[in-house]
Amino acid sequence: MSLRLVSTLKLKWYSNVAMLKIIISIMSVISLCFLIVLLNVTTPATAGPFGILSVFVFAYLLSLGVVTFFIYLFSRVVSKTSVGLISKTPIVSLTFRNSYYYSTIIAAVPVLLIGLQSVGTVGVYEVILVLFFVVIGCLYISKRVS
Repeated sequence: MSLRLVSTLKLKWYSNVAMLKIIISIMSVISLCFLIVLLNVTTPATAGPFGILSVFVFAYLLSLGVVTFFIYLFSRVVSKTSVGLISKTPIVSLTFRNSYYYSTIIAAVPVLLIGLQSVGTVGVYEVILVLFFVVIGCLYISKRVS
């Protein structure tokens, strides 16, 4: 009975991870399509506040998907190449869920910089503040995950 329960739990865990990958992939493709349509059909003057907000939301969702898969694949490549280079303990790759957690913070960087550019200039001070925000967010996530 316990072996059956363990196999059922493993199947549910795998399906949750696979479902998260599918949801993020579909969300990114839909966001890209809506962003392309919105940028080609409207102008900022005719879109209004809701149109401008939707551009930022779709840009964030698109960058969230791209950054999530980039972090996940990059960590897998680094862990696979470290097996032959490091003899003591090889580097363990991030899970897809952890990659998603980190990318929720990192994906906000382009949107924040575009938002800062729209209200003024983006200088060194503003970039440092955004990077400080990202570092604090990633530290918070690493503490909560472990």
